[in-house]
This record gives sequence, C-alpha cells and structure tokens, in this order.
Amino acid sequence: MNKQTHFFFAIKIPQETKLIMKENNEKLKEILPFSRWVHHDDLHITLAFLGNAPSEKLTSAMEKVHGTLSGSKGFILEINKLGIFGKLESPRIFWADTKESNDLQTVRKNVFTACLDAGFQLETRPFKPHITLARKWAGDQPFQKNLLQIWDELQPEPLLFNVSEVVLYQTHLDKTPKYEEKTIYKLE
Repeated sequence: MNKQTHFFFAIKIPQETKLIMKENNEKLKEILPFSRWVHHDDLHITLAFLGNAPSEKLTSAMEKVHGTLSGSKGFILEINKLGIFGKLESPRIFWADTKESNDLQTVRKNVFTACLDAGFQLETRPFKPHITLARKWAGDQPFQKNLLQIWDELQPEPLLFNVSEVVLYQTHLDKTPKYEEKTIYKLE
C-alpha cells in the first residue's frame, strides 16, 4: 500500500493550551456527534499546505521560511469562538476561531510567500485562521447554529496563548497523533 505523506507549515499551539482544548473537546463530544475528532496533539493553525512535496522543493521552502521568519517576534492569540465549514445542516469541519491578529496575518503572508517562491502551488482562498477540532457531522438531526454558542459556557475566561513557533509538519495517516514535527522555527 502506498503511504503518501503531506507536509504543511503551521502555528504550533502550546501543550498547556492543547490540554485545555482537550478538556473542552471531551465536553463537546458529548453533545456534538462528529465522525472524527482531532487528537489534541494535532491541534494547530495551518499557514501553508504543501501536499506531497518533492524533496528539493521542500528544502527550498524550508530555507526560504527560515529566512523570512528570522527576527520575527512571537505574539499572543486568543481563541474566542467556534465555527463550521460546509453546509449548516451537516458541516464537514468544526473549528475554533482566533481573534483577528495582524501579527498572525503577517507570519502567514511571509510563510505563504516563501512557499510560493519555492515553487509550490498553494490554496488561493482567503486565509481563515482556525483550529480544526472535528470532521464530518454524524448527527441524526441537522446541525443547529446555536450549538456554536457553547464556547462561552466551556471557556468563560479568554483562552490566550503565546505563539512562539512555526513548525513544518509531516502527516502520517496511519498514526495517532498523525502530525510529526519536522522543523521548528522559533519566533523571538
């Protein structure tokens, strides 16, 4: 069997934040029947999805990302609400949102541009930063938009985290967790 692998650059979420999100997700699982929940160690914010990357292009992207992030400062993000992608009645992706951040937009633009310069063809839709929590609605009843309001009950205090690393991840579909850190780029 051909085990194709993919690579992507992403914001790394600190372990302590992942553990808080894991607790929240355990509560969400009880009321939201999605087919697949993301392992808490796999939570991240994708900046650029490369897909099946030839080694020479991947090496070039890694060098260019290193160059563009050199001297970049870390920043704070706040996870503030839940959202969905796909049809309202049967969403394909359930995610957590972050408050608007110019710092995040800048880091994403720099990483994205570096990957384009390395020869990758990337997603052209506007960047919507999010942390995927689950996939594929499996409920007997249609999904209800008011279910997205539960975040305020689960997380009454702001959930802030320090963004201090961008990571090149490799996907291993046959493992759990399935994302392996290949290269870490520290933000000052």
